[in-house]
Amino acid sequence: MHLRDLTQFLTELKDNNTRPWFLWNKPRYDILRTEFEETVTELIKEISKFDRQVAGCNPKKAMFRFQRDTRFSNDKTPYKTHFSAGIAPGDKRRPSAAGGPTYYFHIEANGTLLFGAGEYLPPAARLKAIREHVVNDATGFGKMLKNKHLRETYGDLNPEDKLQRPPKGFDPNHPLVEYLKLKSYFVWIEQPVDINAPEKLVPQLAQGFKDATALVNWLRGVPQVFEETE
Repeated sequence: MHLRDLTQFLTELKDNNTRPWFLWNKPRYDILRTEFEETVTELIKEISKFDRQVAGCNPKKAMFRFQRDTRFSNDKTPYKTHFSAGIAPGDKRRPSAAGGPTYYFHIEANGTLLFGAGEYLPPAARLKAIREHVVNDATGFGKMLKNKHLRETYGDLNPEDKLQRPPKGFDPNHPLVEYLKLKSYFVWIEQPVDINAPEKLVPQLAQGFKDATALVNWLRGVPQVFEETE
């Protein structure tokens, strides 16, 4: 896709984040959105080479809405200033009680590419199930953390929003207690996107996601928790 045009559009939108400006520039957006969908389609094919579970993903469903949900936010600007997508089996890219990891990436106005994988802020029941799996599969969890590719690309699991105290019901003296405090089991990094070499984007993302497969596979081993229905 035309990354230079995308970052230019997002930069201008950041300075003019209003519905009238967007409507005037919607033809530009439509072209970029189509190109982004083509990129996601190609990326799904590349990920499928090492993770067959995403082979049937719908690229349209993988892409996040560009409109912001402003209902509970003090920031009432109507549009996001990044293009983003989440790829997961069954097109279930949003956190749910059933759980499951997602491959996620977005491109920001300043040309920053963020990508990673795992489960970001899963619901309470799913989070408890993951923590219980850390305890019950401590050996497997430790082996996953030491995976060479995961370590070299991402380092450790991201500690964003980490609890100050151990979660209720878990041993505060457990050797993995610092990981039990996590509210997300996710890895990600930020890198500058090469706007002069757009052909490098999909291989860069595919390799990054492949490096996270140790975490993805471990999370798929967590017993599922299903939402209760009336």
